[in-house]
Amino acid sequence: MLYFSEIKGRKVYSEDGIEIGFLDDLIFLAIEKPKITKIIFLDKNKKKYTVSIDYVNKINGSVIISKNYLVTELQDNELSVLKNLLDKQIIDIGGNKIVRVNDVAFQKEGEGWYIYGVDVGFLGITRWFGLENTLIKLFRVANVNLTPRFLSWADIQPLELARGKVKLKKEEDKLERLRPEDLADHLEQTNLVSARRILRLLDDKFAAEVISNLNINYQSDIFRHFRPEKAAQLIDLIDIDEAVDIILSLSKKRREDILNLLPETKRKSVLHLIGLSKTTIGGLLTTEFITVSSNCTVAEAIGKIKKETEDFYFLNYVYVVNNDNQLVGVFNLHKLLLQNLDVPVYKFMTQNVIIIHLTTPGEIAIKKMLKYKIQALPVINEQKNMIGIVNVDDLTKYILKKFS
Repeated sequence: MLYFSEIKGRKVYSEDGIEIGFLDDLIFLAIEKPKITKIIFLDKNKKKYTVSIDYVNKINGSVIISKNYLVTELQDNELSVLKNLLDKQIIDIGGNKIVRVNDVAFQKEGEGWYIYGVDVGFLGITRWFGLENTLIKLFRVANVNLTPRFLSWADIQPLELARGKVKLKKEEDKLERLRPEDLADHLEQTNLVSARRILRLLDDKFAAEVISNLNINYQSDIFRHFRPEKAAQLIDLIDIDEAVDIILSLSKKRREDILNLLPETKRKSVLHLIGLSKTTIGGLLTTEFITVSSNCTVAEAIGKIKKETEDFYFLNYVYVVNNDNQLVGVFNLHKLLLQNLDVPVYKFMTQNVIIIHLTTPGEIAIKKMLKYKIQALPVINEQKNMIGIVNVDDLTKYILKKFS
């Protein structure tokens, strides 16, 4: 069995020993037993040649092809290992989870070459750098058996395939066997185009549950690209408090287009809560919060807390930001203290951050606190930067005072 990482970039020779280029890609048919049908190689000027596998005499440390090879074209039902499979999101049917392809395994059987499966583990990454055997030996010294995380073709479903279209096997319902919050976590780690395609495959009710578990920034981006009709269908199925927060994050024109398509009862309820948003939450906001970068270690985070929060009267959470100072995660102090000192915080932070805006009604903010059992909500601006937090004590006092 060979891995794609072991032959990508290897020299291609004609059968009489003349070097004609280097291997760039393998082409295959995405059928029950995926057969490799063509290879793609580049010459020294980076010109691309597509050649039928029938002309290939040998694939190993190098690739040898017949000197009378003919250049051909891709067919509509053919896919690329490099573009359509490698580093793409796949569904692991057996484990009911989404994983990423780090390497692709193939093997000769009879007269043909076939894809047997994918490596979704750490070794699949190290193999590209020629470090696999070294790491295996090092771990063996420590009595640790490091092995590939291999999934056979029968156990996976590619989510991103030919020409930008999502195609799934018959087991399409496997997506809906995932918990909505788990699928939401995975969608936040992929790009928006892929996320929207996957959501379109789902039943509207299940899609609404998944969307409800996305953070507000991702929700907003998704709804900006949905057709108003589709957006209205999903908004109608989402909890009204969540729906209002999503709608408030959209432009006025987009908001009106969606509202006009909602059922009358839902539209009136949403408009009522939007009216409450005129009451700003700014008066309840405090700037006593702390942020750390995603690459910050536990030891560094603890040091920063000791240095910067001495005068805080409330500290339950530490917020994680990226290089653009955008909110990307959160963790509580208990979770922090359970980690080893050298662990980076991105490994244990919660990515699905529950947030509010300055325009979020106080009633919705308190409902979010109760629903998700959290004691403070971060407030972000349009650039997704944190501008403060609202804690449960101040928000409760505000609600009691308003309705007393």
